[in-house]
Amino acid sequence: MKISRSFVSVASVAALAVSLLCGCANGDRGGAQLAGDKQTNAEKAGELNKQLGTEYLRKGNLALAKEKLERAEKYNPRDAEIHSVLAVLYERLGIPKEVDEHYKAAIRLAPKDPQISNNYAVFLCRNGRTDEGTKRFIEAAQNPLYRTPEVAYSNAGVCLRRAKRYNDAATSFARALQIRPNSAETVFQYADLELERGDLAKSRDIVDKYLGTYDATPDLLLTAVRVTTAQGDRVAQDKYTRRLRVEFPNSQQLRTLNESAGATKRNPG
Repeated sequence: MKISRSFVSVASVAALAVSLLCGCANGDRGGAQLAGDKQTNAEKAGELNKQLGTEYLRKGNLALAKEKLERAEKYNPRDAEIHSVLAVLYERLGIPKEVDEHYKAAIRLAPKDPQISNNYAVFLCRNGRTDEGTKRFIEAAQNPLYRTPEVAYSNAGVCLRRAKRYNDAATSFARALQIRPNSAETVFQYADLELERGDLAKSRDIVDKYLGTYDATPDLLLTAVRVTTAQGDRVAQDKYTRRLRVEFPNSQQLRTLNESAGATKRNPG
């Protein structure tokens, strides 16, 4: 089970690159983009280097990204977006102290930006700072400017689950689904959590409700197979297995199921 994959960072490097290169970055982030003659030469240079650095980061050229983004910071140290992208860069480079410092700088410059708070919280949780990360997620979720509060609640659930705080994690997943009941990733996390805890009825109820209303995903169908197998419900198990084979014939989840079935046949005892 690789729950770390399900942290959702709403400001991916690719999304930032598109935003910056089309000139539509948020003006509330400290590095306000002044129009025409009002923008100083330093600000223009900072903006150009920010765009170039973000694009290099998106392409995986970390050396050039570092050069351009650090130059951008020198030109415009009060641009929260520069600090936010630098945090992503330094996380890729494995320098957590710099990541922490740049996220803090970004939040200091743009305290009302929930996107930055969410991304900082992901970093905190990945590094075992559960209480700090959860606090940031909840702050982001409760920010009226945040368009996807369910993402923050779901991420909080993943963070809490990693720390084995299962009851709190379940509460966070439930809150996320109250906002957006068709969030397949959250449903998967919630159902998988209950399956892990041994509450088969709860896990089954979560996946059945979703799969009876919304489009299936390979993860959810595999979870449905697992829970119905554990319940001994052969009819439902066959139904969900068939759906996984038909709807996602090339999925890793189907390969996992086939490998598990093969292992069971080889070792029936």
